[in-house]
Amino acid sequence: MTEATKTGQTGPGVERLFGAGAHFAQVKSRRHPTMRSFVLGNKANLEIFDLQKTDTQLAKAKEVMATLARDGKVVLIVGGKREASDAVKATGKRLGIPFVAGRWLGGTISNFTEIKKRIDRLADLSQKRDAGELTKLYTKLERVRIDREIAKLTERLSGLGSLARRPDAMIIVDTRHEAHASREAKSAGIPVIGVMSSDCNLKDAAYPIVVNDASRSVIDLVLNELAEAYETGLKG
Repeated sequence: MTEATKTGQTGPGVERLFGAGAHFAQVKSRRHPTMRSFVLGNKANLEIFDLQKTDTQLAKAKEVMATLARDGKVVLIVGGKREASDAVKATGKRLGIPFVAGRWLGGTISNFTEIKKRIDRLADLSQKRDAGELTKLYTKLERVRIDREIAKLTERLSGLGSLARRPDAMIIVDTRHEAHASREAKSAGIPVIGVMSSDCNLKDAAYPIVVNDASRSVIDLVLNELAEAYETGLKG
């Protein structure tokens, strides 16, 4: 009998989630009221998620990702905390979609026109620098200032270079941590696939995936499966 079976976590899709540690939630005192139905029990002061429900949620989210890809929709993936940033960046680059793997820049959705100007400014300056045009047009001191501007814009916008318009959907890892991104998405009516633990508000995601969002291995697993679904959708 496997450890997953001992805790009542059975089913063909549950074992992989359990093995990654997806079942660990927060302590009860941190649980958001909307998450009560996803808690199966508790162990060592931590509540335990019902991974059969999680597996169903993940399957639905994968269907959504495949559909978004088939329809040519723009998907933005967000996750700046240390457990998520590497996986978010890797997934964005893998799929060729825009990503935010650091601090969310306020107005990315709500003031996209201004953000797009900064994205275009970064692309223009980078292109001119790489082509050697800045040397011809500016003094050494001016080039130093421009290099600093490029570095600053790159730090904030490096993953958004391909974002030509507001996204049609967003993947957000830890909607509580990314509260600003979640609010902007909700205000704009953008559906969110949320990778979220028990301290998050279930209502912040149209397609929640309730898991241990503090685990790198869990985040890697979930984002990899969402990416595979997106790639399948691209093939038609």
